[in-house]
Amino acid sequence: MRATVTVPDDFTDVAETSRRLGIGVRRLRDGVNHRGFPAHRMGRRLMFSPQDRAQIAEMHRIPARPKRRRIA
Repeated sequence: MRATVTVPDDFTDVAETSRRLGIGVRRLRDGVNHRGFPAHRMGRRLMFSPQDRAQIAEMHRIPARPKRRRIA
């Protein structure tokens, strides 16, 4: 008999989190397993809280390059 895990409404699974963040499922899973992305394991499922998603977005963000000044 398997125990059921109750997931809070604000948690999302891998597919939904990758869609919201605009990154691939494989990249998200690799980030959790190898790069330190925050996540929660609930049973066999990998779940992400709103705080986890915000941290991943910040870690995944690529800073903009400064504008180059044109010499006239």
